[in-house]
Amino acid sequence: MKAAVLYGDNDIRYEDWEKPEAQAGEVLVKVKESGLCGSDIPRTIHGGAHFYPIVLGHEFSGEIVALGEAVSERKVGDRIACVPLIPDRNDPQSQKGNYSLSKGYKFIGSRIQGGWSEYVTMPWENAVVLPDAVSYTEGAFFEPITVALHALNIMKFEGGKDVAITGMGTIGLLALQCVRAMGARKVTVFDIDESRLELAKELGADLCLNTMNEGFKDEAMGFTNGIGYEVCLETGGVPITEILCLDLAAPKGTVMFIGTPHKPVTLQPHEFENINRKEIIVTGSWMNYSAPFPGWEWEMANYLFSKNLVKTEPLIDRKIPLSQAADALADLLKPGAVKGKILFDCSK
Repeated sequence: MKAAVLYGDNDIRYEDWEKPEAQAGEVLVKVKESGLCGSDIPRTIHGGAHFYPIVLGHEFSGEIVALGEAVSERKVGDRIACVPLIPDRNDPQSQKGNYSLSKGYKFIGSRIQGGWSEYVTMPWENAVVLPDAVSYTEGAFFEPITVALHALNIMKFEGGKDVAITGMGTIGLLALQCVRAMGARKVTVFDIDESRLELAKELGADLCLNTMNEGFKDEAMGFTNGIGYEVCLETGGVPITEILCLDLAAPKGTVMFIGTPHKPVTLQPHEFENINRKEIIVTGSWMNYSAPFPGWEWEMANYLFSKNLVKTEPLIDRKIPLSQAADALADLLKPGAVKGKILFDCSK
């Protein structure tokens, strides 16, 4: 089979790769569409891969073409989305249902071979069956949308609340659509890219603010009559928005940190004191799993997509053959060259 194989920094080669075979308890999947995740960037250009050579890709959909021994819960022809985490069932956190917090897990497309390939194997329970109404493209978005849904699950999100979301990347735009579908009252979003803010407006944001503009914070607070936001979702992972969420939160509000930080964050006393004076609940979210595995998040993703409550096409920068993976990764090094999700068509 063919695969896009990473040999080192900026060294990805489309070449022949050994086709896997489904072992006991596994299914063999013919990959249809596979996404390039933000977390793949440090793996490909910053020496962040666990080993070389490796086939990355953990956001993908496909069709089951073969069953390993003792698999009765799936069948050949099932259209599926991949659940990349393979938990260690003996880990204490896994036994509590906290799969995202467990140790010793395997991860398709990171710790074991992944979906930038024509075929891949996985345990049958890591293959979430897609209804006919859900496309392969939407299936490739299951992993990122469940990141947003996991955060909402942790905080027991309920409709009727004012929501602020910082960062309009893929996760932020999906989180926007999720809270809108789940009954948010008013949603305000923040970014520095006007094109992303315009897209957020099209996808249901009530107020879109550029954090480079003077007075944006006053406008945001005025939108809630000075009360603040009951829910603040931080998806950017940068200091300005991490601190901003503490400012925007309403008394007794919840600040949820989803974005992965890459720089130090320093809080001034008055910024930290927001937590005390407003009695803010500050919490974080990691990955996208709950009990029973893989969890409510994946069921909800299927529901949202099957009811056409979430759009993916506006989030896609390009859809290209897997053979062009190296060109796509080269574009990541060019500022402004990539605006949205890159999807690989692995069937071409």
